[in-house]
Amino acid sequence: MSTKARYIMIGGFLGAGKTTTVGRLAKHLSDQGLRVGLITNDQAGGLVDTKLLRDQGYATEEIAGGCFCCRFNTLVDAASKLANEAKPDVFIAEPVGSCTDLVATVTYPLRRMYGDAFTVAPLSVLVDPIRARRVFGLDQGGTFSAKVAYIFKKQLEEADIIVISKSDLVDEAQREELREVLAKEFPLAKIVTASPRQETGLDELFASLMTDEQARRNPMAVDYEVYADGEALLGWLNATVTLKADDEFDANAFLKQLALIVQARLQQNGAEIAHFKMTFSPDDGIGGELASINLVRSDYVAELGMELDEPTTGGQLIVNLRAEADPASLMEAVKDGLAEASLNFFGLKATLDHEEHFRPGKPTPTHRDGEVVMEPKGGCKPGSGCC
Repeated sequence: MSTKARYIMIGGFLGAGKTTTVGRLAKHLSDQGLRVGLITNDQAGGLVDTKLLRDQGYATEEIAGGCFCCRFNTLVDAASKLANEAKPDVFIAEPVGSCTDLVATVTYPLRRMYGDAFTVAPLSVLVDPIRARRVFGLDQGGTFSAKVAYIFKKQLEEADIIVISKSDLVDEAQREELREVLAKEFPLAKIVTASPRQETGLDELFASLMTDEQARRNPMAVDYEVYADGEALLGWLNATVTLKADDEFDANAFLKQLALIVQARLQQNGAEIAHFKMTFSPDDGIGGELASINLVRSDYVAELGMELDEPTTGGQLIVNLRAEADPASLMEAVKDGLAEASLNFFGLKATLDHEEHFRPGKPTPTHRDGEVVMEPKGGCKPGSGCC
């Protein structure tokens, strides 16, 4: 291990399995005696991901209000805070799932300005095989419009390592067919297959992230107008809710009912869910005790990731919902879901404490290093400043 800290960024589209992979990598490194600091990122505060990772015991900083590319100085500040408090040997950063152009706007500037403090790992980008097979036309099913798919493909184009994540969801023939398509489309990337949830296929990925160096090549061409339009098609919702009941209730069952109702509302509106995840922390539980649920496609089944062993009388619910839909319709679906699901549990009241619903703004990177292959029309210029 170098005396410099290691900087690892794990990207991928919404719902690709980034948080699970970050958690697995953090545990793998911690088991080797290395100190780990995590940095999560979102367009708004109140992340389920941050809650899940902190409750696993890892020092975690959350950067809200824009992608790492637009919040570069805040990213550096977060790393400095972790360095002062937790003194990590390894920093693991999880960018917003709708963000791309990370090499030119984050890792190249980081290496240029702070190369004496960090070694930079290859950029790994996770891809959900079912989502990818639909985007590349291998399967039918719900998918995104062309401008959102543009972001999805650009994430893969800049990857040093493409990880076919959740590999257990498809059979061997489907995995191989997808691998062939990815290898043809993105010949510069190393392609690995893994299942973070089942903890298979991760050794090769983790070894590469700790020993290999990021490839040095010109940044890819990015049309920031299309990129901005694609992000603006996505609706974003973060909310915190207080649940309080007259009697004990099954929070696991509540999460499943709420997810099912919201999913049905959005399906009626023709919305394609990118990622819908929730955590519930009981007031009367042991510290770190959680229930969580996750949905990554409109036609998928919501899955409980963590479950509570006992019923509860109340606690805090965190809701993160991203879909190709009008943000107001997301808020309406969640409010309707809370009202309807609460009726099925005696004396249960759901109080909305905080919510933000919006479309992401146009990305304006703080820096963009390297040879500019294409200057985006009306977009940011290298070193032009940041939001």
